Amino acid sequence: MIVRIMGEGQWKLADGHFTELNKLDDELLEEMEGGDEAGFRTTLGALLDAVRRLGEPLPDDALEPSELILPAPDATLDEVKAMLSDDGLIPG
Repeated sequence: MIVRIMGEGQWKLADGHFTELNKLDDELLEEMEGGDEAGFRTTLGALLDAVRRLGEPLPDDALEPSELILPAPDATLDEVKAMLSDDGLIPG
């Protein structure tokens, strides 16, 4: 699966890594619903770090369709809320 982090680029991740990403996504959703800005910031950073750590970066000139788009590290709580589906940022 190809994952884009807005403002940074794309990473290719094996489907097996989505269990870890979904756990972080669930935490992020709880923090957003509770208005926990500090927790939101920490968990968003952990989610993006996990994508960077687990994925293989694609070259900057690669134009692969992204199956998942994640917010930039400096995205606000309101910006991320606008990106959410019922399942959070990561479906499933």
